[in-house]
Amino acid sequence: VSVFSDNGHILPSILVVIVKVEWTRAIAALTNAIRSGPVALFLFACHCTTRGMGYIAKDALENLRKYAYKGVDKCVAFVTVRSESVLDLVRHPMASIRRTQHCKGTQITLSGLSLVFINFATVLYFDPLYLTEKDGVYLPRWVYFSCAIGLFLYQTFDAIDGKQARRTGMAGPLGEMFDHGCDAMNTTLEAILTCQALNLGRSWWTVASQMATLANFYLTTWEEYHTGQLYLGVFSGPVEGILMIVVIFLISGTFGPAVWDQGLLTVLRLQDLPQLKGVPNLPLNEAFMVFGAVGLIFNILTSYGNVHQAMKEKKQSTFRALLRLFPFVISAGIQVFWLSHPRSDRSAIINSPLFVPFLCAWGLQFAHQVGKMILAHVTKTDFPAWDWIWVWSFAAAVDANLPRLIGRPPLLQTSPKNTAYAVWLTLAISFIAYARFCTLVIYDITNFMGIACFTVRKKDEDGVWQDTVPGHTSPAKKKA
Repeated sequence: VSVFSDNGHILPSILVVIVKVEWTRAIAALTNAIRSGPVALFLFACHCTTRGMGYIAKDALENLRKYAYKGVDKCVAFVTVRSESVLDLVRHPMASIRRTQHCKGTQITLSGLSLVFINFATVLYFDPLYLTEKDGVYLPRWVYFSCAIGLFLYQTFDAIDGKQARRTGMAGPLGEMFDHGCDAMNTTLEAILTCQALNLGRSWWTVASQMATLANFYLTTWEEYHTGQLYLGVFSGPVEGILMIVVIFLISGTFGPAVWDQGLLTVLRLQDLPQLKGVPNLPLNEAFMVFGAVGLIFNILTSYGNVHQAMKEKKQSTFRALLRLFPFVISAGIQVFWLSHPRSDRSAIINSPLFVPFLCAWGLQFAHQVGKMILAHVTKTDFPAWDWIWVWSFAAAVDANLPRLIGRPPLLQTSPKNTAYAVWLTLAISFIAYARFCTLVIYDITNFMGIACFTVRKKDEDGVWQDTVPGHTSPAKKKA
Protein backbone atom coordinates (compact mmCIF):
# COMPACT_ATOMS: atom_id res chain seq x y z
CA VAL A 1 0.00 0.00 0.00
CA SER A 2 2.86 2.39 0.79
CA VAL A 3 4.32 1.83 -2.68
CA PHE A 4 1.16 2.79 -4.55
CA SER A 5 -0.34 5.32 -2.14
CA ASP A 6 1.06 8.30 -4.02
CA ASN A 7 -0.94 7.40 -7.10
CA GLY A 8 -4.66 7.67 -6.65
CA HIS A 9 -5.41 5.57 -9.72
CA ILE A 10 -3.01 2.63 -9.56
CA LEU A 11 -4.01 1.33 -6.12
CA PRO A 12 -7.77 1.06 -6.86
CA SER A 13 -6.96 -0.65 -10.16
CA ILE A 14 -4.72 -3.18 -8.43
CA LEU A 15 -7.42 -3.91 -5.82
CA VAL A 16 -10.08 -4.37 -8.52
CA VAL A 17 -7.86 -6.86 -10.36
CA ILE A 18 -7.16 -8.80 -7.15
CA VAL A 19 -10.86 -8.92 -6.25
CA LYS A 20 -11.80 -10.09 -9.74
CA VAL A 21 -9.16 -12.84 -9.70
CA GLU A 22 -10.18 -14.04 -6.23
CA TRP A 23 -13.87 -14.10 -7.11
CA THR A 24 -13.13 -16.00 -10.32
CA ARG A 25 -11.15 -18.62 -8.39
CA ALA A 26 -13.80 -18.80 -5.67
CA ILE A 27 -16.60 -19.34 -8.19
CA ALA A 28 -14.56 -22.02 -9.98
CA ALA A 29 -13.84 -23.78 -6.67
CA LEU A 30 -17.51 -23.59 -5.66
CA THR A 31 -18.58 -25.04 -9.02
CA ASN A 32 -16.15 -27.96 -8.66
CA ALA A 33 -17.39 -28.58 -5.11
CA ILE A 34 -21.02 -28.66 -6.23
CA ARG A 35 -20.19 -31.11 -9.01
CA SER A 36 -18.23 -33.35 -6.62
CA GLY A 37 -21.15 -33.83 -4.26
CA PRO A 38 -22.38 -32.74 -0.81
CA VAL A 39 -19.24 -33.81 1.09
CA ALA A 40 -16.97 -31.71 -1.12
CA LEU A 41 -19.42 -28.80 -0.81
CA PHE A 42 -19.33 -29.09 2.98
CA LEU A 43 -15.52 -29.10 2.99
CA PHE A 44 -15.52 -26.04 0.72
CA ALA A 45 -17.82 -24.21 3.14
CA CYS A 46 -15.61 -25.11 6.11
CA HIS A 47 -12.53 -23.96 4.20
CA CYS A 48 -14.13 -20.59 3.46
CA THR A 49 -14.45 -20.00 7.21
CA THR A 50 -10.78 -20.85 7.81
CA ARG A 51 -9.18 -19.30 4.74
CA GLY A 52 -5.53 -18.49 5.18
CA MET A 53 -5.15 -20.59 8.32
CA GLY A 54 -2.64 -23.25 7.26
CA TYR A 55 -2.80 -26.07 9.79
CA ILE A 56 0.32 -28.06 8.88
CA ALA A 57 3.73 -26.39 9.12
CA LYS A 58 5.80 -26.14 5.94
CA ASP A 59 8.59 -28.43 7.18
CA ALA A 60 5.97 -30.99 8.25
CA LEU A 61 4.44 -30.88 4.77
CA GLU A 62 7.85 -31.63 3.29
CA ASN A 63 7.99 -34.78 5.40
CA LEU A 64 4.93 -36.08 3.56
CA ARG A 65 7.24 -36.90 0.65
CA LYS A 66 9.02 -39.41 2.90
CA TYR A 67 5.79 -41.24 3.66
CA ALA A 68 5.69 -44.98 3.01
CA TYR A 69 2.94 -47.22 4.30
CA LYS A 70 4.11 -50.19 6.36
CA GLY A 71 1.86 -52.82 7.83
CA VAL A 72 1.93 -56.25 9.41
CA ASP A 73 -1.26 -58.28 9.03
CA LYS A 74 -1.53 -61.60 10.89
CA CYS A 75 -5.33 -61.63 11.07
CA VAL A 76 -6.85 -65.10 10.89
CA ALA A 77 -9.67 -63.89 8.62
CA PHE A 78 -7.33 -62.35 6.04
CA VAL A 79 -5.12 -65.43 6.06
CA THR A 80 -8.16 -67.64 5.48
CA VAL A 81 -9.87 -65.44 2.86
CA ARG A 82 -7.68 -63.90 0.17
CA SER A 83 -8.19 -60.14 -0.01
CA GLU A 84 -8.03 -60.32 -3.81
CA SER A 85 -11.27 -62.31 -3.84
CA VAL A 86 -12.93 -59.68 -1.65
CA LEU A 87 -11.69 -56.95 -3.99
CA ASP A 88 -13.14 -58.77 -7.01
CA LEU A 89 -16.45 -59.13 -5.17
CA VAL A 90 -16.86 -55.35 -5.25
CA ARG A 91 -14.83 -54.54 -8.35
CA HIS A 92 -16.79 -56.66 -10.83
CA PRO A 93 -20.22 -55.11 -10.18
CA MET A 94 -18.68 -51.63 -10.32
CA ALA A 95 -16.81 -52.43 -13.51
CA SER A 96 -20.10 -53.25 -15.18
CA ILE A 97 -21.11 -49.61 -14.85
CA ARG A 98 -17.59 -48.39 -15.68
CA ARG A 99 -17.08 -46.66 -12.34
CA THR A 100 -14.20 -48.59 -10.81
CA GLN A 101 -11.39 -46.81 -12.63
CA HIS A 102 -12.85 -43.42 -11.68
CA CYS A 103 -13.46 -44.33 -8.02
CA LYS A 104 -10.89 -43.17 -5.50
CA GLY A 105 -10.02 -45.06 -2.33
CA THR A 106 -11.40 -42.27 -0.14
CA GLN A 107 -14.74 -42.57 -1.94
CA ILE A 108 -14.86 -46.27 -1.09
CA THR A 109 -14.03 -45.54 2.56
CA LEU A 110 -16.64 -42.81 2.80
CA SER A 111 -19.25 -45.04 1.13
CA GLY A 112 -18.70 -47.69 3.79
CA LEU A 113 -18.97 -45.16 6.61
CA SER A 114 -22.17 -43.80 5.06
CA LEU A 115 -23.74 -47.25 5.46
CA VAL A 116 -22.88 -47.20 9.17
CA PHE A 117 -24.43 -43.73 9.51
CA ILE A 118 -27.60 -45.08 7.87
CA ASN A 119 -27.66 -47.96 10.37
CA PHE A 120 -27.15 -45.50 13.23
CA ALA A 121 -29.96 -43.24 12.01
CA THR A 122 -32.28 -46.23 11.56
CA VAL A 123 -31.73 -47.48 15.11
CA LEU A 124 -32.31 -44.01 16.56
CA TYR A 125 -35.47 -43.64 14.48
CA PHE A 126 -36.99 -46.69 16.16
CA ASP A 127 -35.33 -46.13 19.55
CA PRO A 128 -34.61 -42.37 19.85
CA LEU A 129 -34.27 -42.51 23.64
CA TYR A 130 -31.92 -45.53 23.56
CA LEU A 131 -34.12 -47.57 25.90
CA THR A 132 -33.69 -51.01 24.24
CA GLU A 133 -35.95 -54.00 24.89
CA LYS A 134 -35.19 -54.04 28.60
CA ASP A 135 -37.16 -50.79 28.89
CA GLY A 136 -39.92 -51.78 26.51
CA VAL A 137 -38.70 -50.59 23.10
CA TYR A 138 -38.75 -53.30 20.44
CA LEU A 139 -37.02 -52.73 17.11
CA PRO A 140 -38.09 -54.54 13.94
CA ARG A 141 -35.80 -57.54 13.52
CA TRP A 142 -34.73 -56.40 10.05
CA VAL A 143 -32.96 -53.42 11.64
CA TYR A 144 -30.38 -55.73 13.21
CA PHE A 145 -29.89 -57.61 9.95
CA SER A 146 -29.34 -54.29 8.16
CA CYS A 147 -26.75 -53.35 10.80
CA ALA A 148 -24.94 -56.64 10.15
CA ILE A 149 -24.94 -56.03 6.39
CA GLY A 150 -23.85 -52.41 6.76
CA LEU A 151 -20.97 -53.24 9.09
CA PHE A 152 -19.81 -56.16 6.93
CA LEU A 153 -19.80 -53.94 3.84
CA TYR A 154 -17.94 -51.25 5.79
CA GLN A 155 -15.24 -53.76 6.68
CA THR A 156 -15.11 -54.97 3.07
CA PHE A 157 -14.74 -51.44 1.71
CA ASP A 158 -12.16 -50.67 4.41
CA ALA A 159 -10.13 -53.67 3.28
CA ILE A 160 -10.03 -52.69 -0.40
CA ASP A 161 -9.74 -48.90 -0.32
CA GLY A 162 -5.95 -49.04 -0.13
CA LYS A 163 -5.74 -51.40 -3.09
CA GLN A 164 -8.01 -49.14 -5.11
CA ALA A 165 -5.84 -46.14 -4.20
CA ARG A 166 -2.72 -47.94 -5.44
CA ARG A 167 -4.56 -49.12 -8.54
CA THR A 168 -5.45 -45.53 -9.48
CA GLY A 169 -2.05 -44.15 -8.46
CA MET A 170 -3.56 -42.06 -5.65
CA ALA A 171 -2.11 -43.87 -2.61
CA GLY A 172 -0.47 -41.64 -0.03
CA PRO A 173 -0.62 -40.15 3.47
CA LEU A 174 -4.02 -38.53 2.88
CA GLY A 175 -5.53 -41.96 2.22
CA GLU A 176 -4.20 -43.35 5.50
CA MET A 177 -5.47 -40.34 7.44
CA PHE A 178 -8.88 -40.56 5.79
CA ASP A 179 -9.10 -44.30 6.45
CA HIS A 180 -8.14 -43.97 10.12
CA GLY A 181 -10.47 -41.00 10.58
CA CYS A 182 -13.44 -42.99 9.30
CA ASP A 183 -12.43 -45.93 11.50
CA ALA A 184 -12.29 -43.63 14.54
CA MET A 185 -15.85 -42.41 13.96
CA ASN A 186 -17.08 -45.92 13.20
CA THR A 187 -15.68 -47.12 16.52
CA THR A 188 -18.06 -44.96 18.55
CA LEU A 189 -21.05 -45.59 16.31
CA GLU A 190 -20.61 -49.36 16.46
CA ALA A 191 -20.11 -49.33 20.22
CA ILE A 192 -23.50 -47.62 20.57
CA LEU A 193 -25.20 -49.93 18.06
CA THR A 194 -23.68 -53.07 19.55
CA CYS A 195 -24.77 -52.22 23.09
CA GLN A 196 -28.28 -51.64 21.76
CA ALA A 197 -28.23 -55.07 20.14
CA LEU A 198 -26.87 -56.59 23.37
CA ASN A 199 -29.77 -55.02 25.32
CA LEU A 200 -27.38 -53.04 27.53
CA GLY A 201 -28.80 -49.61 26.67
CA ARG A 202 -28.43 -46.90 29.28
CA SER A 203 -25.86 -48.45 31.58
CA TRP A 204 -22.25 -48.21 32.68
CA TRP A 205 -21.66 -51.33 30.61
CA THR A 206 -22.21 -49.22 27.50
CA VAL A 207 -19.75 -46.64 28.84
CA ALA A 208 -17.24 -49.42 29.50
CA SER A 209 -17.79 -50.77 25.99
CA GLN A 210 -17.09 -47.39 24.41
CA MET A 211 -14.04 -46.83 26.58
CA ALA A 212 -12.60 -50.26 25.77
CA THR A 213 -13.07 -49.90 22.00
CA LEU A 214 -11.61 -46.39 22.01
CA ALA A 215 -8.69 -47.56 24.14
CA ASN A 216 -7.99 -50.37 21.70
CA PHE A 217 -7.99 -47.92 18.78
CA TYR A 218 -5.76 -45.49 20.67
CA LEU A 219 -3.30 -48.29 21.44
CA THR A 220 -3.08 -49.25 17.76
CA THR A 221 -2.45 -45.64 16.72
CA TRP A 222 0.05 -45.12 19.55
CA GLU A 223 1.85 -48.28 18.46
CA GLU A 224 1.93 -47.19 14.81
CA TYR A 225 3.40 -43.80 15.76
CA HIS A 226 6.33 -45.37 17.62
CA THR A 227 6.98 -48.41 15.42
CA GLY A 228 6.29 -46.78 12.05
CA GLN A 229 3.92 -49.54 10.96
CA LEU A 230 0.34 -50.65 11.50
CA TYR A 231 0.28 -53.99 13.30
CA LEU A 232 -2.80 -56.22 13.16
CA GLY A 233 -2.42 -59.31 15.31
CA VAL A 234 -4.03 -62.72 15.09
CA PHE A 235 -7.20 -61.32 16.65
CA SER A 236 -7.68 -57.64 15.81
CA GLY A 237 -10.55 -55.24 16.31
CA PRO A 238 -10.80 -54.05 12.69
CA VAL A 239 -11.17 -57.61 11.38
CA GLU A 240 -12.14 -60.36 13.82
CA GLY A 241 -13.71 -57.86 16.23
CA ILE A 242 -16.00 -56.52 13.50
CA LEU A 243 -16.92 -60.03 12.37
CA MET A 244 -17.86 -60.86 15.95
CA ILE A 245 -20.14 -57.81 16.09
CA VAL A 246 -21.73 -58.86 12.79
CA VAL A 247 -22.56 -62.20 14.43
CA ILE A 248 -24.08 -60.35 17.41
CA PHE A 249 -26.35 -58.38 15.07
CA LEU A 250 -27.40 -61.58 13.31
CA ILE A 251 -28.23 -63.30 16.61
CA SER A 252 -30.19 -60.27 17.85
CA GLY A 253 -32.06 -60.17 14.56
CA THR A 254 -32.94 -63.85 14.85
CA PHE A 255 -33.80 -64.21 18.55
CA GLY A 256 -34.15 -60.62 19.75
CA PRO A 257 -31.80 -58.62 22.04
CA ALA A 258 -33.37 -60.16 25.15
CA VAL A 259 -31.54 -63.40 24.36
CA TRP A 260 -28.36 -61.76 25.69
CA ASP A 261 -29.90 -61.39 29.16
CA GLN A 262 -29.69 -65.15 29.72
CA GLY A 263 -26.98 -66.42 32.04
CA LEU A 264 -23.89 -67.89 30.43
CA LEU A 265 -24.06 -71.02 32.59
CA THR A 266 -27.77 -71.34 31.82
CA VAL A 267 -27.14 -71.27 28.08
CA LEU A 268 -24.39 -73.87 28.49
CA ARG A 269 -26.67 -75.89 30.84
CA LEU A 270 -24.03 -75.89 33.55
CA GLN A 271 -25.92 -73.94 36.21
CA ASP A 272 -26.74 -77.05 38.25
CA LEU A 273 -23.22 -78.45 38.41
CA PRO A 274 -22.01 -78.50 42.04
CA GLN A 275 -18.45 -77.80 40.87
CA LEU A 276 -19.61 -74.40 39.50
CA LYS A 277 -21.74 -73.46 42.47
CA GLY A 278 -19.56 -70.47 43.36
CA VAL A 279 -19.19 -69.22 39.79
CA PRO A 280 -21.47 -66.26 39.00
CA ASN A 281 -23.99 -66.90 36.25
CA LEU A 282 -23.17 -63.77 34.27
CA PRO A 283 -25.63 -62.69 31.58
CA LEU A 284 -24.31 -63.22 28.08
CA ASN A 285 -24.05 -59.49 27.38
CA GLU A 286 -21.99 -58.86 30.51
CA ALA A 287 -19.87 -61.94 29.78
CA PHE A 288 -19.16 -60.46 26.36
CA MET A 289 -17.94 -57.26 28.05
CA VAL A 290 -15.61 -59.31 30.24
CA PHE A 291 -14.31 -61.10 27.16
CA GLY A 292 -13.68 -57.70 25.56
CA ALA A 293 -11.72 -56.59 28.63
CA VAL A 294 -9.52 -59.68 28.39
CA GLY A 295 -8.92 -58.92 24.72
CA LEU A 296 -7.98 -55.34 25.60
CA ILE A 297 -5.43 -56.55 28.14
CA PHE A 298 -3.94 -58.86 25.51
CA ASN A 299 -3.71 -55.98 23.02
CA ILE A 300 -2.08 -53.76 25.64
CA LEU A 301 0.64 -56.34 26.23
CA THR A 302 1.13 -56.91 22.49
CA SER A 303 1.34 -53.20 21.70
CA TYR A 304 3.72 -52.62 24.59
CA GLY A 305 5.99 -55.42 23.39
CA ASN A 306 6.12 -54.02 19.85
CA VAL A 307 6.77 -50.46 21.05
CA HIS A 308 9.40 -51.62 23.53
CA GLN A 309 11.23 -53.49 20.77
CA ALA A 310 11.06 -50.46 18.45
CA MET A 311 12.34 -48.10 21.15
CA LYS A 312 15.14 -50.51 21.95
CA GLU A 313 16.24 -50.57 18.31
CA LYS A 314 16.12 -46.76 18.15
CA LYS A 315 17.92 -46.54 21.51
CA GLN A 316 15.12 -44.39 22.90
CA SER A 317 13.22 -44.49 26.18
CA THR A 318 10.23 -46.79 26.41
CA PHE A 319 9.09 -44.88 29.49
CA ARG A 320 8.67 -41.73 27.41
CA ALA A 321 6.51 -43.67 24.97
CA LEU A 322 4.38 -44.99 27.84
CA LEU A 323 3.80 -41.44 29.07
CA ARG A 324 2.08 -40.77 25.74
CA LEU A 325 -0.74 -43.06 26.82
CA PHE A 326 -1.80 -40.52 29.43
CA PRO A 327 -3.64 -38.21 26.99
CA PHE A 328 -6.22 -40.95 26.50
CA VAL A 329 -6.43 -41.63 30.24
CA ILE A 330 -6.97 -37.91 30.88
CA SER A 331 -9.61 -37.46 28.18
CA ALA A 332 -11.51 -40.62 29.16
CA GLY A 333 -11.26 -39.70 32.84
CA ILE A 334 -12.87 -36.33 32.15
CA GLN A 335 -15.81 -37.97 30.38
CA VAL A 336 -16.37 -40.53 33.14
CA PHE A 337 -16.11 -37.79 35.78
CA TRP A 338 -18.85 -35.81 34.05
CA LEU A 339 -21.02 -38.91 33.65
CA SER A 340 -20.76 -39.75 37.35
CA HIS A 341 -22.76 -36.74 38.57
CA PRO A 342 -24.65 -36.44 40.80
CA ARG A 343 -23.75 -40.03 41.77
CA SER A 344 -22.36 -42.91 39.76
CA ASP A 345 -25.35 -45.13 40.60
CA ARG A 346 -27.88 -42.57 39.32
CA SER A 347 -26.12 -40.60 36.62
CA ALA A 348 -28.09 -37.63 35.31
CA ILE A 349 -26.75 -38.21 31.80
CA ILE A 350 -26.72 -42.00 31.50
CA ASN A 351 -30.32 -42.25 32.70
CA SER A 352 -31.61 -39.65 30.26
CA PRO A 353 -32.01 -38.99 26.51
CA LEU A 354 -28.65 -37.16 26.68
CA PHE A 355 -26.70 -40.42 26.83
CA VAL A 356 -26.30 -40.95 23.07
CA PRO A 357 -25.45 -37.28 22.30
CA PHE A 358 -22.86 -37.43 25.08
CA LEU A 359 -21.28 -40.60 23.65
CA CYS A 360 -21.22 -39.02 20.18
CA ALA A 361 -19.48 -35.90 21.53
CA TRP A 362 -16.95 -38.13 23.26
CA GLY A 363 -16.41 -40.05 20.03
CA LEU A 364 -15.83 -36.87 18.00
CA GLN A 365 -13.29 -35.64 20.54
CA PHE A 366 -11.55 -38.99 20.35
CA ALA A 367 -11.52 -38.90 16.54
CA HIS A 368 -9.92 -35.45 16.75
CA GLN A 369 -7.34 -36.76 19.20
CA VAL A 370 -6.25 -39.79 17.17
CA GLY A 371 -6.48 -37.75 13.95
CA LYS A 372 -3.73 -35.52 15.28
CA MET A 373 -1.73 -38.60 16.23
CA ILE A 374 -1.98 -40.00 12.70
CA LEU A 375 -1.06 -36.60 11.26
CA ALA A 376 2.01 -36.54 13.49
CA HIS A 377 2.90 -40.03 12.25
CA VAL A 378 2.69 -39.23 8.52
CA THR A 379 4.42 -35.84 8.91
CA LYS A 380 7.06 -37.16 11.34
CA THR A 381 6.35 -34.46 13.92
CA ASP A 382 6.07 -34.41 17.71
CA PHE A 383 3.42 -36.50 19.43
CA PRO A 384 0.29 -34.42 20.16
CA ALA A 385 -0.16 -34.61 23.92
CA TRP A 386 -2.71 -31.81 24.29
CA ASP A 387 -6.17 -31.00 22.97
CA TRP A 388 -7.81 -27.67 23.81
CA ILE A 389 -11.29 -29.17 23.92
CA TRP A 390 -10.36 -30.94 27.15
CA VAL A 391 -10.65 -27.56 28.88
CA TRP A 392 -14.31 -27.26 27.89
CA SER A 393 -15.18 -30.83 28.90
CA PHE A 394 -13.24 -30.54 32.16
CA ALA A 395 -14.99 -27.28 33.05
CA ALA A 396 -18.38 -28.88 32.36
CA ALA A 397 -17.46 -31.96 34.41
CA VAL A 398 -16.26 -29.87 37.37
CA ASP A 399 -19.35 -27.66 37.20
CA ALA A 400 -21.65 -30.69 37.30
CA ASN A 401 -19.77 -32.18 40.26
CA LEU A 402 -19.42 -29.03 42.38
CA PRO A 403 -21.87 -30.41 45.00
CA ARG A 404 -19.58 -33.39 45.60
CA LEU A 405 -16.36 -31.38 45.37
CA ILE A 406 -17.07 -28.33 47.53
CA GLY A 407 -20.68 -28.77 48.60
CA ARG A 408 -22.02 -25.96 46.40
CA PRO A 409 -24.56 -26.15 43.57
CA PRO A 410 -23.40 -26.10 39.93
CA LEU A 411 -22.92 -22.71 38.34
CA LEU A 412 -24.34 -23.68 34.94
CA GLN A 413 -25.92 -27.15 35.12
CA THR A 414 -28.48 -26.16 37.73
CA SER A 415 -31.32 -28.12 36.12
CA PRO A 416 -31.84 -31.03 33.68
CA LYS A 417 -32.58 -28.45 31.00
CA ASN A 418 -29.26 -26.67 31.55
CA THR A 419 -27.45 -30.01 31.58
CA ALA A 420 -29.05 -30.75 28.22
CA TYR A 421 -27.79 -27.42 26.90
CA ALA A 422 -24.27 -28.26 28.11
CA VAL A 423 -24.24 -31.71 26.48
CA TRP A 424 -25.67 -30.54 23.15
CA LEU A 425 -23.30 -27.57 23.08
CA THR A 426 -20.40 -29.95 23.73
CA LEU A 427 -21.56 -32.09 20.81
CA ALA A 428 -21.72 -29.03 18.54
CA ILE A 429 -18.28 -27.78 19.61
CA SER A 430 -16.77 -31.25 19.18
CA PHE A 431 -18.26 -31.56 15.70
CA ILE A 432 -17.07 -28.11 14.60
CA ALA A 433 -13.57 -28.71 15.99
CA TYR A 434 -13.21 -32.05 14.22
CA ALA A 435 -14.75 -30.76 10.97
CA ARG A 436 -12.35 -27.82 11.02
CA PHE A 437 -9.39 -30.15 11.63
CA CYS A 438 -10.39 -32.43 8.74
CA THR A 439 -10.98 -29.50 6.40
CA LEU A 440 -7.67 -27.80 7.09
CA VAL A 441 -5.66 -31.02 6.90
CA ILE A 442 -7.31 -32.11 3.64
CA TYR A 443 -6.79 -28.64 2.15
CA ASP A 444 -3.11 -28.48 3.15
CA ILE A 445 -2.25 -31.99 1.97
CA THR A 446 -4.15 -31.85 -1.32
CA ASN A 447 -2.60 -28.51 -2.25
CA PHE A 448 0.91 -29.55 -1.25
CA MET A 449 0.77 -33.01 -2.83
CA GLY A 450 -1.21 -31.82 -5.86
CA ILE A 451 -3.85 -34.53 -5.48
CA ALA A 452 -7.62 -34.35 -5.17
CA CYS A 453 -9.39 -35.82 -2.16
CA PHE A 454 -12.49 -37.38 -3.71
CA THR A 455 -11.63 -37.56 -7.42
CA VAL A 456 -8.86 -39.29 -9.37
CA ARG A 457 -7.07 -36.11 -10.39
CA LYS A 458 -3.66 -34.52 -9.93
CA LYS A 459 -2.20 -31.10 -10.63
CA ASP A 460 0.28 -30.78 -13.48
CA GLU A 461 3.28 -28.44 -13.47
CA ASP A 462 1.02 -25.50 -14.38
CA GLY A 463 -1.30 -26.13 -11.44
CA VAL A 464 -4.06 -27.49 -13.67
CA TRP A 465 -6.15 -30.46 -12.52
CA GLN A 466 -5.76 -33.47 -14.81
CA ASP A 467 -7.55 -36.82 -14.74
CA THR A 468 -5.09 -39.58 -13.88
CA VAL A 469 -7.19 -42.58 -14.90
CA PRO A 470 -5.04 -44.82 -17.12
CA GLY A 471 -6.01 -44.47 -20.76
CA HIS A 472 -8.34 -41.56 -20.06
CA THR A 473 -7.70 -38.04 -21.31
CA SER A 474 -9.74 -35.20 -19.96
CA PRO A 475 -11.18 -33.04 -22.73
CA ALA A 476 -11.22 -30.01 -20.51
CA LYS A 477 -8.78 -28.75 -17.93
CA LYS A 478 -10.08 -27.53 -14.64
CA LYS A 479 -8.27 -24.65 -12.99
CA ALA A 480 -7.24 -25.19 -9.40
